[in-house]
Amino acid sequence: MFASALLSIALLATTAFAAPPSRDTRMASRIARRREGAHLSRPILREESSNLVAANYSSNWAGASWESYPSGTFTAVTGTFVVPTPSTPDGGSGSYSASAWVGIDGDTCETAILQTGVDFTIDDGEVSFDSWYEWYPDYAHDFSGIKIHVGDTITLTVTATSTTTGSAVIENVTTGKTVKKSLTSTAPLCEENAEWIVEDYEEGSSLVPFANFGTVTFTDALATTSSGPVGPDGATLIDIRQNNVTLTSVSADSSSVTVSYI
Repeated sequence: MFASALLSIALLATTAFAAPPSRDTRMASRIARRREGAHLSRPILREESSNLVAANYSSNWAGASWESYPSGTFTAVTGTFVVPTPSTPDGGSGSYSASAWVGIDGDTCETAILQTGVDFTIDDGEVSFDSWYEWYPDYAHDFSGIKIHVGDTITLTVTATSTTTGSAVIENVTTGKTVKKSLTSTAPLCEENAEWIVEDYEEGSSLVPFANFGTVTFTDALATTSSGPVGPDGATLIDIRQNNVTLTSVSADSSSVTVSYI
């Protein structure tokens, strides 16, 4: 009887150790990697090919980017979007992510980016969201004190008060919660780019598997320049292309940018 009980305990222990990590464990590990500096929203990785001259492609950015503005420098960017439901691409399994953000620089100015955004993750059918701010080349840092759900309306804003100081703000319009971070960096902004982007971000020195995010539309999209406000109409449109496959479709008008997964 006693030996049987010991055997049962041993079997239970073996089963426990052999069990795959829970979603909460995987989530904690992913957050820990971000806090250790593994999560990075980096400058655009443009694809250069002679047969793609009619379009702008990159491996990590999809959206609209002002590469320069003739009558002023960029000092703020804002945009509002509805949080989508991410899904696993056809034939995929495991964890997939995408990130929606607004920012200053990171395109033609590759040495710095002031940005803030929201990650969408689908992990074996479980959906989660992370809100963050970043002044590249520093890595992304999570906001605390704000929760984000599918269908929430989110407003993102970054403001440069100088080339080395600024702020990042995320407002959950649906819940009424706002978080803000004042930032200082030794990497000065050029203030020559303004962006509304869905990104395949980097974690552990490689791009994460890219989630099917459906459609993200940045409305009330506005950039502030030293000579006045400007919308995304006229900005360069960029699509994500990986392994010779185009994964997104982008359009823009005077006040919005729409990025769709295809």
